This record gives sequence, C-alpha cells and structure tokens, in this order.
Amino acid sequence: MTLRRTTLTALAGAVALFAGLATSTVAYAQQTTLRVFSGGANQRPDLMRKLFDQYQAKNPNVKIEIETGGATSELQRQYLSTVLNAKDPSIDIYLIDIVNPAQYYGAGWLEPLDAYLGKPADVMKPYLPVYASSNVVDGKIAAMPAFADAMFMYYRKDLLEKHGVAEPKTWDELTAAASKIQKAEGNPNLQGLSIQGAPIEGAVCTFLLPYWGQGKEFNDASGKMTLDKTAATKGLTQWLSMVDAGVIKKNVAEVKTPDTVNEFKAGQVVFAINWGFAWDRFKDDGDSQVKGKVGVMPLPAMAGGRSATCVGGWQWAVSAFSKNKPAAASLVRHLSSPESSKFLSVEGSLLPTYQSVYTDPDVLRVVPWFKDAANVVIAGKSRPMSKDYGQVSDIIRTTTSAVLARTKTPAEGVTEIESRLTRVMR
Repeated sequence: MTLRRTTLTALAGAVALFAGLATSTVAYAQQTTLRVFSGGANQRPDLMRKLFDQYQAKNPNVKIEIETGGATSELQRQYLSTVLNAKDPSIDIYLIDIVNPAQYYGAGWLEPLDAYLGKPADVMKPYLPVYASSNVVDGKIAAMPAFADAMFMYYRKDLLEKHGVAEPKTWDELTAAASKIQKAEGNPNLQGLSIQGAPIEGAVCTFLLPYWGQGKEFNDASGKMTLDKTAATKGLTQWLSMVDAGVIKKNVAEVKTPDTVNEFKAGQVVFAINWGFAWDRFKDDGDSQVKGKVGVMPLPAMAGGRSATCVGGWQWAVSAFSKNKPAAASLVRHLSSPESSKFLSVEGSLLPTYQSVYTDPDVLRVVPWFKDAANVVIAGKSRPMSKDYGQVSDIIRTTTSAVLARTKTPAEGVTEIESRLTRVMR
C-alpha cells in the first residue's frame, strides 16, 4: 500500500512537473523578440524607442531590441546590403530611404506585406501620394512609411521684407531677388542661394529640381528612364548662370548638406535648399543668427513650368529572412499608423506621412511651420525608382557635381547620364 501510494504520489508529481514545463514552454513560445535596425541619429532612434515601448506595453508577449548605425543613408545602405546579402535573420525590421524599396524588393531582401496588411491601393490610400509609387513595387507593398522628409526653400523673411521683395515663383525671379538683396546689403559674404553640389545624395535632387520644374519626368511608372535631354541641359545651365550672376558661390561643387545648414544659420545666405531637419537647427541652435527670421516657401519653377521638390523620408521594411514575419508586420502596421505619425511630428518635428496630420491642431501648436510645409510635401516627387538605385544615384550625383565644377559642360553631363543609365533603367 505504501509502495503504491508512493508510486502514485511520484506519478502525480511527474505529471505536475510536466504540466509546469508545458505551460512554461507555451509561454516561452509565445514570447517573440524582434530586432529593429532604426538607422542613425537623424532618424531619431530615441523616439523610435518610445514607439517600441508603447507597442510592448500593449503587446507584452513582444520584446523589441533596437540596433542603430550609419550617419548617412549611403552608410546605412552599405551595412544593410552586407547583412541581407548574407541572408542574416538577426534583423527582423529595418528602416530604409524612400529610394530603396524597389532596390531591396528586386534583390529579394524584403518581405511583401500584402498578405499581412491588405491590398496596396487600399493600404496606401490615406498616405501622401508619393508612397503609392515609391513603396509599391510590381503591385506589391514593399515597405510602409515611417516619416516623411522633403527639400524646402528656406528664406530670410526679414531681408525680403526689408527690401520689398516678394517670394519668387521662378528661378529667374529668385536670381533677381537675391541679387537685389545682396547688392543692397553690401555684404561680400552674403550668398544669394545655397544648394548642394558635392557628389552626395543631395546632388541627385540638385539635378532633378530644375528638371522637374519644367514639368518633366525622369522615369515612367515601370522605372524606365524618360529623360528629356534638352530640359536636363537647361536645368544644369540654370545653376551655372546663377553662379555667374554671383547668386550661387563658385565652389558650389564642394557644398554638402551641413554646409548649407551652417551658412544659413550663420546669417550668410538669403535663400537655401535643404531638408526638413534644418528648420529646428535654425530655430533652436544656440548659435543660430536667424531665429524668428526664417520662412518656408515652395521651390521655384523654371519659366513656364511648375514647382516640384524632392521627397525624402524613411520606410519600414520586413526582412525576407526574418523568422518572425507576422509579428514583424504587425509592428510595422503600428509604426506606420496615424497615431505614430502624429507622435513623431509632435515629439521630433518629423514630417507626417499622412496629409491629415499636417493640419492636426495638436501638431500645429508644436510645429506651426507644418502648415506651410504641407503643400510643398504633397507636390513632392521621389528620386528615380530603380532596382539598381545605387548605380542611378552614383551616376547622377557625380556627373552633376562635375558639371557644377565645370569639368564637364551641361550637355556633356546630360549625355553621360543618358548613356550610362540607359543600360540600368530599362
């Protein structure tokens, strides 16, 4: 009897132990760890961490780890290319530039999200128009918007008011306005317009702005190049004529994004083209000489054309090699929601991906300049959509810089761009 009781007791204990282990195993299986690459400092990983924490609080079975690195989109692209070429499953979600979805999709590096989120036309409808073309590739959702960016024309409101100059609508009008102010101010260090001419990503936009400003498109919906050589040559010639007029400085081929920001902030520029992050630098930096003096306006068009700007910004993509794709897609849905867009706008002045957020009273109380930014961003265009964007970017930016350095003529530069990209953008 004693032996039997002992045996039954032991058996009951074993069953209880097994049940406990099973429960623990189920709990462990339900716990998912997602690793997210959220870019460098300019992509505000501090704010992304807060979004992750909000999601974890509502989804306690999900743990989110964050990885950062790369000060520029080029460096981040190089890192991710190495990781994804190796089919490394350690990263579940990653942040990429708006120009990268087609490239990553073509390489087989990202997981199409239709099965998790729905039909592309329905999913993309609430967002700014540019995302329907940049984030949908071959009819599939390749990535989802994180936050927007665009190139803006910043200008010195005080100087335009002082000299009775209206906001210019064309590049010729800007040349005349800047020249008038420069002459009246009598400051030899005052630039009329600062653009980026160094062979960096911003120089792709430097090439495209006057080209788009003539109502031209660089590629069709399939990504095939539709370059109008006459218009492209005219656009590059426009920049050189502004150098000759003393509006743009002669060493423009050396100017990078931070140079424009720092020179405008120091009060040495009347008009400046730069990304959205520059606004806070002008407004908040302790050494800014232009606080309260800065306006934002649409970029001028070429005569007879229409205003257009370069849209930037960042997208969330799920790795094709992730072992947690459904959970990753669920997190991406949250990160690309109106609530997340509003949070990033209020907390970090990051441009919304939804048109409705630009007019949200809570947002405008914190970042009132978004009211002026909305029309600029809505009319924005993405840089060329290509599965070989790295090559496209390299060819355009290096050739544009060479033209601005006057080592090539505008016609020679455009011919080179056409010749080299014809093989890439078919």
